[in-house]
Amino acid sequence: MKRSYENALKLLEMRRRHGRPTAPPAPATQPAPLDRTMPSSNKILRGVPNLAGMSEWLRVLGHSDRDLDRLNIIHIAGTKGKGSTCAFTRSFLCAHGLRTGFPTRIGLYTSPHLKCIRERIQIDNQPITEDMFTQYFFEVWESLSSVELVRPPRYLQLVALLAFHTFVKEKVDAAIFETHHGGEYDATNVIPNPVVTGITSLGMDHISQLGPTIEDIAWHKAGIFKSGTPAFSVLQEPRAGAILSKRAAEKGVNLTFISTSDALPDSGGVLGIPVQRLNCSLACEIARAFLKLKAPDHTFELDDISCGIESFSWAGRFEMIDHGTSRWFLDGAHNLMSLEQAAEWFSNNTNGLDTQTYRVLIFSHFSEDRDGVALVRCLAHSLLRHNASPDYVIFTTYQESEVRSTSIGKSIKPL
Repeated sequence: MKRSYENALKLLEMRRRHGRPTAPPAPATQPAPLDRTMPSSNKILRGVPNLAGMSEWLRVLGHSDRDLDRLNIIHIAGTKGKGSTCAFTRSFLCAHGLRTGFPTRIGLYTSPHLKCIRERIQIDNQPITEDMFTQYFFEVWESLSSVELVRPPRYLQLVALLAFHTFVKEKVDAAIFETHHGGEYDATNVIPNPVVTGITSLGMDHISQLGPTIEDIAWHKAGIFKSGTPAFSVLQEPRAGAILSKRAAEKGVNLTFISTSDALPDSGGVLGIPVQRLNCSLACEIARAFLKLKAPDHTFELDDISCGIESFSWAGRFEMIDHGTSRWFLDGAHNLMSLEQAAEWFSNNTNGLDTQTYRVLIFSHFSEDRDGVALVRCLAHSLLRHNASPDYVIFTTYQESEVRSTSIGKSIKPL
């Protein structure tokens, strides 16, 4: 097959798992027993963990634990705010690097993407080029195809492998990895010795894979903790915080809980959103700890913070775009906690508009793991509570499906 960007995308798409069965699956065999500290006795991990096979595939690619250590990885998990926290951390390290010379090249791995797959793998604040993606994708694909494997990597595993491979080849001196979901069994948790780990706000999401309770979810997220590696978390609800603290103690991890910092600039813009101020505060502590360990003679200064905030950008998260006479409010909220925050943000920026201004909600839901009707109901109640009810509502689909469109249409009832 010709090495082209188009063919790389086709091969990658072949590894995507198109939907999960809606009926309860048969009990799956675990490759390893669950930790005895697991708060729930229910079997909450479906299928083969995404972590399974990652070490083997990295060895096939020629990458050792020492190679990953040289990347100086920051590992971040959570339910809400992972991407923003990663982006803030990247911005702070970039600002510090411009001022001091370290770090010089920063890799960033996040998911999902908005427009193209290359957004998931970035170096120096830019998605890798099509040529770079093509070159490294085929190196990974052909290396794995040349040996007999117990199982080939699936879509997310393959993209994570591509990120590790790209960052090693490009010799980045810092890399920030966001988990897909969970932590303990996430494909990114193949990282042996991260420099710093972070946990963003936890909530009820991916419960079909992570568990029916907030304690189960916290247990999974804390799986990224590694012995001797400093860890930071935003303040959590007591039950989740207790599990994080317990797992940190078991792993020999110094875990610090942080709240919104009073030292941040008192300004509007991105810091005018409470949850982003919290994400920014977490990123500050992560960047500070990283530099203390990897550049102990450097000082993380207020200029690094202010310049990092000024250069921060994260498309599709609390984003406003003016187009002609219209203003678009874009957010990728996909769980109850995120939708409440998005509704409050929208209300704060639209209250006081004249009566001739129309509010239009465009809502898309395409996850089989979430209850779309429950999400719509949550958003509707949140908008009502914040006096930001839309004048018109448009429901759209990610993929055309007459069955799904009809189903959700019949399920929605007036409030």
